[in-house]
Amino acid sequence: MVQQYNNGGKFAFSIVEEKPNRQKATITVGREYVNTLYTEILLSQKMIAQTPGFSKGSTPLHYIAENFRPNIIEHLKELLFTHCVQHFLYASLTESKIVIIGEPDLVDIYLKPNEDAQFTFMLANINVDRDPKWKKLSLRHLERKHYKDLDKQVEFFIKEEADRRKAHTSSIIEPNDWVRFEVSLMDKDNKPLLDIFKSNLWISIQGEDDEKDLRELFLGKKTGDSFFTNSVFLQDYISHLTDMEYNFFVEIKDHLPSAYFDIDSFKHHFSLTSEGMLSEKMVEVFSTRNDISLRREVMEAALKLLSKQFFFLLPHHLVERQRALVLQSVQFNPDYHVYKAQLNFKENVNQLAEKQLKDAIIIDAIAFQEELSVTEEDIRGYLNLLKRPRMKEFMYFKLPEFKMNRQEVPLSTELVKRYCLREKTLNHIIKEFSKKRN
Repeated sequence: MVQQYNNGGKFAFSIVEEKPNRQKATITVGREYVNTLYTEILLSQKMIAQTPGFSKGSTPLHYIAENFRPNIIEHLKELLFTHCVQHFLYASLTESKIVIIGEPDLVDIYLKPNEDAQFTFMLANINVDRDPKWKKLSLRHLERKHYKDLDKQVEFFIKEEADRRKAHTSSIIEPNDWVRFEVSLMDKDNKPLLDIFKSNLWISIQGEDDEKDLRELFLGKKTGDSFFTNSVFLQDYISHLTDMEYNFFVEIKDHLPSAYFDIDSFKHHFSLTSEGMLSEKMVEVFSTRNDISLRREVMEAALKLLSKQFFFLLPHHLVERQRALVLQSVQFNPDYHVYKAQLNFKENVNQLAEKQLKDAIIIDAIAFQEELSVTEEDIRGYLNLLKRPRMKEFMYFKLPEFKMNRQEVPLSTELVKRYCLREKTLNHIIKEFSKKRN
């Protein structure tokens, strides 16, 4: 089986079945882009290279190409992957509706001047029963707590956030806000290197001192602003393998203020049409039992019910990889050493790793089966939940944390869409289960 998708001839995505439950996916980058960037890197190296027998800036290009070739090729691979390939990969995986286990493995990069570049990924895919029999299931009603002040807490939260929104009149980006922006690579004359191609990214603007470059890039600006920059933050994001500088053109496309929790966006996220429905939904994270919110109980119960309808085995090496990710995340928990001292710690970690993989597989399969998709408003509603600690309880599929040298790393909008789609699908399933119960 071969499936192909392309983007104006500049990128192509193909999948070949290698063997059962294993596919090879290839992203091809047109030679026009390869040659443009290769030439730009040569010219940049010419200006900064200090070579025997030549003054700075006068080294012939053929000398640069011959003597710096390995480093230039490695840099170009990283540049193309970060700026182009990762976005097209995530978009193509969603478009192809292939359910994969975990994340794609980058196994090979073929790149030479005057030729198309190829980025090869191995996918561990799985054939999941697409029979919508899960729709016949119903979820037993989980009762909320009826403490006297519970409804008052919800009422106070809603009013407080509504008041904050009214008081917030600024459109300026501030610390802790979320920003969506597009980045274009420019030449030394600020002309686009890759014609119309732009990478589309989301980032949370943190306020720590070690994120000074990021804050300087966005703070004080607003949606609709565009500007040229040679930002250190973007240089580091594009590539860590070289000291050469790029020019960028940045366009700010969206902005989510952290000053208030957006109640209207929350209503959209859960399709709430009345104030009564809003209060009832909010109670789910205020009502707790044994430090577990009602919302968490509902999500876990729904996924447990689904897991009984789908049976498949997971490759051991992928479970081990997920186990390493679980361990990495729990190490930052203040109670990590208490957990680690428990006799069943290793077994619990293994079970959690398997559960995380299976949950994502089942949800992805249902998302494609139901032909669900994600809009910009869906993403806004998803990220809105990250603004307040208690509201994070409404999220099951949280974004991966990406930091490099203690700095936030921009997230591909296509990657954010994948996680948002999973969250939207889980909400869709819970709603279907509730219909059957009623």
